[in-house]
Amino acid sequence: MLQNLNAFLGKWMPLLTPTSVIIGVVLASFLHHLSFLVPWIFAAMTFTGSLTSNLKSVKHTITHPLSLLLTLAVLHIITPLWAFAIGHLFFQNDPFTITGLTLAVVIPTGITSVIWVSMYKGNVPLTLAIILLDTLLSPFLVPLSMSFFVGESVHLEIWGMMKGLLGMIVLPSIAGMAINQYSKSTAEKWNKTLAPFSKLGLAAVVSINSSVVAPYLRHIDKKFIQIALTIFLIALSGYFFAWILGVLTKRSKEEVIGMIYTGGMRNISAGAVLAVSFFPPPVAVPVVIGMLFQQILAAFYGQMIRTVYLKPVLVHTVNKKLS
Repeated sequence: MLQNLNAFLGKWMPLLTPTSVIIGVVLASFLHHLSFLVPWIFAAMTFTGSLTSNLKSVKHTITHPLSLLLTLAVLHIITPLWAFAIGHLFFQNDPFTITGLTLAVVIPTGITSVIWVSMYKGNVPLTLAIILLDTLLSPFLVPLSMSFFVGESVHLEIWGMMKGLLGMIVLPSIAGMAINQYSKSTAEKWNKTLAPFSKLGLAAVVSINSSVVAPYLRHIDKKFIQIALTIFLIALSGYFFAWILGVLTKRSKEEVIGMIYTGGMRNISAGAVLAVSFFPPPVAVPVVIGMLFQQILAAFYGQMIRTVYLKPVLVHTVNKKLS
């Protein structure tokens, strides 16, 4: 039953997040009282996602690190600079929106990227290595990046963000990987059991965070649409930057697919938790809106990957059999 539920939720992932945002806005008066639960739910989600990886699985990638380093460059240099520039171009007198746009892209890569990479036959060990390293570095990279880009315009709680990232991401990840390292069968059993609850936890986190910023999401005006289009462009670009960089540096097809998803996806729920916890509510608006696009863009780029990489292989195989 749990596996069927997990498969059902996985199939509808592109719609799960937007639906959760709507639920959060509609039930804001009730859900916003549950915001204290979000870090705990998120830590449980991170633990579940980390049960699939260990240090052995990423050994080769760490000894051949070019693809990993290129992806980290997309995650923490190229896309943040792009978001910062776009933010100043369209919202030059609005430091809160600029901060939100920047926060949405300096957070670590999304753990769910490994699902998409495995679905499209990409390099899973590379993906796990990127997730592992970026997760462990996040308590330092995120506050440092935010301080560099927006430190002068918005007050930052650096130590608070570091503690939040440690508790929500780093420590649960280490615990999950340790179980996989010493008892893979136990990790696989726990992962199968907890996977559907992790997806439901994602829906809960998105709904609760959306309820906190509901007043800013209820009024769809010109500025709201402008923010939505801007964050859509930035999110779309992250995948594209990683893809182009992978092709230019002549990475293998499998590595390019891994780079596309880890370079494009973000742990957007963690970003929303940080935005709600440590910034004024307007900062969270671009991050929450970004939740609407993440899984949809992942599915879109999946179709692009299928067209560029997988369909030509399928056509060649069919032609070979016919001949």
